[in-house]
Order: sequence, then C-alpha cells, then structure tokens
Amino acid sequence: MTTSPTETTPAPSAAPGTPLLEAKGVVMRFGGLTAVNNIDLTVNTGEIIGLIGPNGAGKTTFFNCLTGLYVPTEGTVSYQGKVLPPKPYKVTDAGVARTFQNIRLFKNMTVVENVIVGRHTRTREGLISALIRGPGYHRAEREARDRAMELLRFIGLEHKAEHLARNLPYGEQRKLEIARALASDPGLLLLDEPTAGMNPQETRATEELVFAIRDQGIAILVIEHDMRFIFNLCDRVAVLVQGQKLVEGSSAVVQADERVIAAYLGTPYEADAPASDSTGTIEEEDQT
Repeated sequence: MTTSPTETTPAPSAAPGTPLLEAKGVVMRFGGLTAVNNIDLTVNTGEIIGLIGPNGAGKTTFFNCLTGLYVPTEGTVSYQGKVLPPKPYKVTDAGVARTFQNIRLFKNMTVVENVIVGRHTRTREGLISALIRGPGYHRAEREARDRAMELLRFIGLEHKAEHLARNLPYGEQRKLEIARALASDPGLLLLDEPTAGMNPQETRATEELVFAIRDQGIAILVIEHDMRFIFNLCDRVAVLVQGQKLVEGSSAVVQADERVIAAYLGTPYEADAPASDSTGTIEEEDQT
C-alpha cells in the first residue's frame, strides 16, 4: 500500500476533534422485537471508533440506522449538525460511506469499474449528457477514472485495475470494497467487519490501511469481532449487548469492565462478584 496525496481524499470541513456524527436515542423495532434500544453515540473528526459486542447485539442494525438503510423507530442521526435523510444515497451524498459485512462487489466488472461506480454521488452529469456523450460527459468520465486509479494506488491494487473483481483473492476484495466507499469522498467511513475471514497478515495490512485513511482526514466507525484489531486501532470503543450500549471508553477501560467480560462469556454480571484475575481480558476470552 502506498500513501495517497492529501488532495485525493478531502478532509471534512469541521475542525479536528469536533462532533461529526451524532446518534441520539436511536431505537429500532421490528414488530415486538427491539433490536436497538436508545443508543447515543458521537464520532468526532479524526477519530477511529470501535463498535463491538456478541453476535446478535444489534451492531449491524445500528449501522443500518446510521446509513439510511433503516429508518429508526425513534431518535435522530445527524452529520455535521444536520439530520441525515433516511435514504442511503442521500446519506452517501452528505458524506457518510460504508462497507458491508458480506462483500457486495460487482464481480463481473473490473476492479477500476467497481471504484468508478462509487463516484456516482460526485458526478453531476445527467441523463441527457450521458445519451449525447458530449464534452462534459467525457470530461466527467476521465475525472472519475483518474480518481479511481488514485484510490487503487492508495490501497495497493493499481496493478490489478483491469482484472475482474471476482478473480481477486478474498483479502483484496475487502480492500476493493473500501476503495469503492472512499470514491464518494466521505468525511466518515463505516466499516462492517473489515477483517472477517482474513489471515493475520491481511489483518495487519487492513489495520495499516485504516490508519492511512484516518491520516487523510476521514473519521472511521468500525464493527469487528477481532478484539486485538479493535483495541490496537481505536481511540474509543463502544460495547453493545442485547441492543443497548453497555459501556463506552478507551480500550483499557473496556477491557477491564466486568460487565463486558460477562457479556462475552454469556453470563450475567453480578456487581458483588469478585474481580477476575489478570487473564480475564476480552481479547483472550474471544479466542476461545
């Protein structure tokens, strides 16, 4: 992976450390099931925030509420002080991009074509321009391809630009999905289990990529089950259990919290229970 020039990924307009995304009282119900229950979360500019929890904790449902795939039953989601519209393409247009837990590439398109697709919210040429293929259309097409190639250089896949996406190894498909999300020039990137199924070398490369993205001025919110990855990466970590936010804080605070350890073990937390010994960290329990 090579470092991209600063101008390839515009930083958000807000000053570093100021609130970028604010979720307040977010509730998501499906019939009688409450999948997300009254969650507050703030992501500041320049931050990498982790979202963890056992399977079924509501992490991806919460992501879907943030990105317009679901309309929250209650609560609001704001980006740079403005409430986000409940439409995924409008959320992307506002400056929030995401990847998915299950890879969603256009597998019969080339690598560079997949990234170009991600530029659609930044392309202003309309239907008439596309039909007549005038100078404006060709200029926009060149600009989109140039931007796509910059992003492929950034993630280290420039040499595979003309390969079909389906022929990439699994880890490179994950990286390509991140590049496609970056093509919309977001101020905030949401990653849903970016290291799922990766080997240790691929995981380390993804960690380096996430840091490089943050260094370009993009805040990041990431769901992940790899605790070592999360605690090495994140400025803050929020833990969801049964649709509720159990605790939020630094990696050290979260790892030491008895309620979090109990949740990962699948046992209820008792306030009067003796403290665990030094081996009772989330990271070690997660490996079993």
